[in-house]
Amino acid sequence: MLLSGKVVLVTGGGRGIGAAICRVLAREGAAVAVNCNASREKAEAVVREIEAAGGRAQPFAADVRDPEAVRMMVGRIVEAFGRLDGVVNNAIGGRQYGSIDEADFGDYANAFDYGCKAVLNTVMAARPAMKEAGGGRVVNIVTELWNLAPAGWSVYMAGKGAMVGLSRSLACELGPEGINVNMVAPGWMADEKVDTASESSREFARTLPLRRQGSAEEIGKACAFFMSDLASFVTGAYLPVCGGRITQMGG
Repeated sequence: MLLSGKVVLVTGGGRGIGAAICRVLAREGAAVAVNCNASREKAEAVVREIEAAGGRAQPFAADVRDPEAVRMMVGRIVEAFGRLDGVVNNAIGGRQYGSIDEADFGDYANAFDYGCKAVLNTVMAARPAMKEAGGGRVVNIVTELWNLAPAGWSVYMAGKGAMVGLSRSLACELGPEGINVNMVAPGWMADEKVDTASESSREFARTLPLRRQGSAEEIGKACAFFMSDLASFVTGAYLPVCGGRITQMGG
């Protein structure tokens, strides 16, 4: 297993892509700290699923936009598992789609809070533990829309764009400490909310070079790669996991 003996925090791990990331990391041997805020019951369900499959996981509630809450959460994780080797910054909330006429500044501020402030909170809180472990991994979940940039997504892009820039700078700053910082950029991935049998899903799949819609689990696989020793000499990377769609746009 790629991550045997490792401990990884996944923010927003109770549902969607976050839950899939937790399952894959646990399957690869990591003990997973499943962060949640409003989705405690869903996070607990993910933990039960991981444990039923023979893995290790615990739920940890904290609003990742709150630096003190994150600091306390990381302390509880280290107390529970003895160490912390990596963080996957996946949590997101609030409005994502809408024209500039529909959105207000609060929507953009919230997107920035998740895309920048939350990432800084987890990195700063986890950094001492990762340094004590001899190094660590940070994986930030960005988006293929960074390349496509369609109309109506400016709120989402405000947060994810901040995350892209922050990731690249942190990769340079934290590299000397043995902390690798990389990005995974999902396309429209199938999770529990997506009906892959619908005509819209099938039509979308036909537009992709791979001619199929990807699953949320494939984002987990990319995270497992970056968390593992296979990616020991990779930092600052931006990995689109989108079936080749951005290649059609020259991204």
